[in-house]
Amino acid sequence: MKFTFIFLFIYIALVQNTVFTTESGSYTLQSPDGLIEVHIDITHAITWRMDYKNDPVIAPSAISLKLYNGKHLGINPELLRTETETVNEIIEIPIYKKSEIVDHYNQLTFYFANDFGLIFRAYDEGMAYRFFTTIDEEITIEWEYADLNFTADHHLFVPYVESREQDEYASSFESLYSYIRISEFDDERFVYTPFLVELNETKKAVILEADLEDYPGRFLRINKEIRRGFVSDFARYPLEEEQGGHNNLQAFVTKRADFIAKTDGNRKYPWRAVVVSTHDKQLLDNDMVYKLATPSRIDDISWIKLGQLAWDWWNDWNISRIDFRAGINTDTYKYYIDFASDNGIEYILLDEGWSQGTNLMETIPEIDLEEIISYAEKRNVDVLLWAGWLPLDRDMEKVFAHYAAMGIRGFKIDFMDRDDQRVVNFYYRAARKAAEHQMILNFHGSYKPTGLQRTYPNAITYEGVRGLEYHKWENEDMPRNNVTIPFIRMMAGPMDYTPGAMRNANRDNFRPVYSMPMSQGTRCHQLAMYIVHESPLSMLADNPTAYKREQESVDFITSVPTVFDQTVPIAGKVGEYLAIARRKDDTWYVGAMTNWDPRKLTIDFSFLPEGKYRAVIFKDGINADRDATDYIREVRTVTRTEVLNIELATGGGWAARLERVE
Repeated sequence: MKFTFIFLFIYIALVQNTVFTTESGSYTLQSPDGLIEVHIDITHAITWRMDYKNDPVIAPSAISLKLYNGKHLGINPELLRTETETVNEIIEIPIYKKSEIVDHYNQLTFYFANDFGLIFRAYDEGMAYRFFTTIDEEITIEWEYADLNFTADHHLFVPYVESREQDEYASSFESLYSYIRISEFDDERFVYTPFLVELNETKKAVILEADLEDYPGRFLRINKEIRRGFVSDFARYPLEEEQGGHNNLQAFVTKRADFIAKTDGNRKYPWRAVVVSTHDKQLLDNDMVYKLATPSRIDDISWIKLGQLAWDWWNDWNISRIDFRAGINTDTYKYYIDFASDNGIEYILLDEGWSQGTNLMETIPEIDLEEIISYAEKRNVDVLLWAGWLPLDRDMEKVFAHYAAMGIRGFKIDFMDRDDQRVVNFYYRAARKAAEHQMILNFHGSYKPTGLQRTYPNAITYEGVRGLEYHKWENEDMPRNNVTIPFIRMMAGPMDYTPGAMRNANRDNFRPVYSMPMSQGTRCHQLAMYIVHESPLSMLADNPTAYKREQESVDFITSVPTVFDQTVPIAGKVGEYLAIARRKDDTWYVGAMTNWDPRKLTIDFSFLPEGKYRAVIFKDGINADRDATDYIREVRTVTRTEVLNIELATGGGWAARLERVE
């Protein structure tokens, strides 16, 4: 497989009704459909604002890039020239929620004295801008000013950074979304992207960043002066680190510089993007981050194997009805291999505990890795290994080369818990080195994806989300979280939520149990996640013994692919409910989920092509509000003319597979 770009047309010209000057120093860039306008003013500073259908989305916001040598790029700028471009192309994608996307935008580039410039793009669904510099030496970036102002006291869905004690910028990026007004924003806290701005009842804006490379991630704090906007914040460059934390696998920054990055002076900087929707469901099928990311640097990706994975850690290796002691040992992993093989699951993972502490080159005595790999190969299952990022980073080439030669197909890398420049560069270095050894990667303890999954498609999936693991130790409102993250966090890229719980509980019956965990919401809520939540490497988090008692559910889970050819949002409201359809080849998959509120939804099958489809449906049982494991499986025939009224229980879900029969 290769990435193919079919260029419909690209031209560079001054395009009528695309870019125009209203007065000296003021420029307007329109989206292809003319509904979005980005206004850029160049005076003693550079500011921009954004309108949708003549209504303000972003109020005038100042941007600049301050270098360590005293140059402030964007203050008293001297404009040399501008250049316009319109692009309309189709990008074919083998590892995504659809097989191709249309990349259509108008672009305006500003070239300034002092060797810097700005690129603005206007899409029908939003806008993006980025700085670039053309300085032929290494430079130090002291700060990037990226204000974000609004005209009203909008409501927000924001993920506050849950800082670690050792360093305020250390975070696992797994926060719940707080629903607050801008005026209620905590002065002492800051948030990461993506986050959502509720412009009115129907119109939303999502704030994103993309193509984050050799640069720290962007945080935002409230602008205390105007209180209707935000100022940028970044983790300064780490100067000194101390090893510690969980099993001594983490590196805590004890001293940071007074700058954010040292980098090549001839480069482009991360994209700052805003996506606008007029209906919440549009956010379920947005491609902005992928379109803005650097294209693949891997010529041949045919070796990248996608699929599902039988996972050990969430279920605490608690298999039963066996004649050996369950745990982190060879016999237990053979059991997981047998389960995976019997159900057509592509991978198993040896999570934390298989190696000798921080020494990734030595296994514990209970693990015979060669035997596990050999047994898995005979049963047509591949093996992945877990690794803490710090020990891996210290000897990456040796570790990857050694285990690739043994037959290991990739790594789950954990506990980065930062997005300063050093850690961002680790992601790229790990992805590049893993690709050299034809290994896939799953980043845990990670910041949100920003496009690396396009640049290095072997970087399959990312955590950076409040996922199923929190059921092991917290009693929070997870059904609300589960129908919030697809509209916001998932816009950044795949998320390893790790679904698949078979012990399901309603609000009253749920309690955290670390070793025998359960989930909030119904069985069908969990089944629907395999369709709704995007991840090209999808976990089955519960233990094989539990799954063997629930074969109907397992058969449905394993029938759902992890990448698709088409995505069609059906309905949705952030934090409340959603329904989405996805197609792979001629088979369609439909998933619907709700928060703790039971509700009725309508599934309109008009997205189907002509023909009849055999629908295998899993829906909440009549008593699912009492026993969340209760469900009904039914089989029926549907066509594109049908409209189906469905009922979701409290914390409920609905899932269907539609196979064409004629």
